[in-house]
Amino acid sequence: MSKQLLAASTLSAAVGLALAFQALPVQAQGTKEMPQVVKDNMARMEKNKLEKCYGINVVAKNDCAEGAHSCAGQATKARDTKSFVMLPAGDCSKIQGGKLAPG
Repeated sequence: MSKQLLAASTLSAAVGLALAFQALPVQAQGTKEMPQVVKDNMARMEKNKLEKCYGINVVAKNDCAEGAHSCAGQATKARDTKSFVMLPAGDCSKIQGGKLAPG
């Protein structure tokens, strides 16, 4: 293999890898911070002794979700088992369909 061909293929591979890493989602690279709304919700949960109640939300009336969408107010269906609403501790079990873990 000639030196020029080796140099060209090495350079091409390096550029390809650089572009591939740039295209990866930020979360996969391990550098993404939580959105501010998530930080606010977690602080509110701790301060007010709230718990996440899944499966009782109304369309666009949720506090956040587990992997379904990015966060608050983005639920596209009612009673979404991945979206939650924050309630006072103990209240979720009193609501039909309410669960403390995502479904």
